[in-house]
Amino acid sequence: MRAFALGLILSAFTVPCFAQTVLKSEPLVLAPYEIAFVQDSSCGAGRVLKVTGAIRGLHRKKVCVALGSAQASLVSATP
Repeated sequence: MRAFALGLILSAFTVPCFAQTVLKSEPLVLAPYEIAFVQDSSCGAGRVLKVTGAIRGLHRKKVCVALGSAQASLVSATP
């Protein structure tokens, strides 16, 4: 019974972490290794741009990835 209760409590904390925020524009400042998802016209339909921050002097890593609409919410970036 304790294992079931513990599993229920842990699942309540982990489920909201699966939701990803999709920005309308790429953020100007992005911490090293921080990931931002951007709705960009350079990626095809049903895909978003995954931007990974880099340390000083290196370029950001940008990759188009598929992201389900149930996993993401669309918001605007705040500079």
